[in-house]
Amino acid sequence: MARHSLRRLALTGVTATSAVALLAACGGGSTSSTSASSGTSGSSGGGGTVTVWTHNAGNAAELASVNRIVAAYNASQHKYTVKVQAFPQSSYNDAVVAAASAKKLPCILDMDAPNVPDWAWAGYLAPLTGLDSTVANYLPSTEGKYNGKLYSVGFYDVALAMYARPSVLKANGIRIPTIAQPWTGDEFNAALAKLKATGKYAYPLDLGTSSAGEWWPYAYSPLLQSFGGDLINRDGYKSAKGTLDGDKSVAWATWFRGLVTKGYMALKSGTDGNADFLNGKTAILYSGSWAATPLTKKLGKDVAFLPPPNFGNGPKIGGGSWQWGMSSGCKEQAGALDYLKFSFQDKWDADMATSTANIPSSSTVAAADPNFKPGGPFEFFRQEAQKYAVLRPVTPAYPFISTEFTKTAQDILAGADPKGALSKAASDIDNEIQSNDNYSS
Repeated sequence: MARHSLRRLALTGVTATSAVALLAACGGGSTSSTSASSGTSGSSGGGGTVTVWTHNAGNAAELASVNRIVAAYNASQHKYTVKVQAFPQSSYNDAVVAAASAKKLPCILDMDAPNVPDWAWAGYLAPLTGLDSTVANYLPSTEGKYNGKLYSVGFYDVALAMYARPSVLKANGIRIPTIAQPWTGDEFNAALAKLKATGKYAYPLDLGTSSAGEWWPYAYSPLLQSFGGDLINRDGYKSAKGTLDGDKSVAWATWFRGLVTKGYMALKSGTDGNADFLNGKTAILYSGSWAATPLTKKLGKDVAFLPPPNFGNGPKIGGGSWQWGMSSGCKEQAGALDYLKFSFQDKWDADMATSTANIPSSSTVAAADPNFKPGGPFEFFRQEAQKYAVLRPVTPAYPFISTEFTKTAQDILAGADPKGALSKAASDIDNEIQSNDNYSS
């Protein structure tokens, strides 16, 4: 376990000696803290206090929803006092890793879903018990599990989609795909060729290649999976060789690079995909469900939500967003679990989904939500999440896989040999796994 801790700190650029300094910095002007009581706050929630960390310091709507839940819980009982500390998302993961090193994790923390296996294996998290009936009707992608145990639960998920103007597709004789009948890979490529041939678009497709970090595996590994490849062999998660660099993955990489060489998309997209789509610079935008509201407000009925193409193994989208769990060092685990059970009531799932305009986790909430209920304007996204969502590899190796895939995909877009680049990435991932004793518990 010590080897893993050193590796994780190296990856995030944090050392054990700087952990306390980082915690102090994160506890200053870059964070906000709220509470319904003036009781003393301890990092592990001692003395009846349960401290909550969230990445939402820069997200006023979501943070307000968190604070409403906390205020309601504190008012509902007098045994525990929950306090919130909000961090900017850019520094949040470093703060968690530093706190884990210093043994100063809070009782409750939110986390991006693909980090859950790594943090559970590293010993940061405690399993959540007594929540099975609460989450029975939740989207599977909103439950963070590792080795058969539940470690986190999310209030919502998001979904990837392509956006296009029906008027543009119809004018160019391009079929509007549906969840029941998505485009085939050949149809999608033919559509891009038609749109390019009009001369109206320098690049008819915007895949968001100017984005950084987790966007790359979240957005592009589902396209790889639709080709039949993957980031790692999911049978045991022990090796990427033969999978990430297999024939189907190479076919994806060759196609991905071809989007640039054929002039279908820019090597680096504009920084505001919504604006480029609205201004007619691009015809098809690849983005998330978060783009649906602003695009609908601007275009009304002349915007269509399209599923990703089927490149042979069905359409795929990334599954799993921000979720909530409990630290293993929490001194008030009964209070932490009590709060989490309270927070996952349908009324709070509804509050959070409304605040964020994201897909409610609960099917009961979704059925009543004006946007996501059957026939609602955004029901499409919940259908996608139910039918197409694929979790990023459920392994402690995922943070390394994510970084390695991002670098490799960027290199391929820039002209690196697909087979060679993928083979090197697969070897590096396998070496990482082997150096951590195959992540044996």
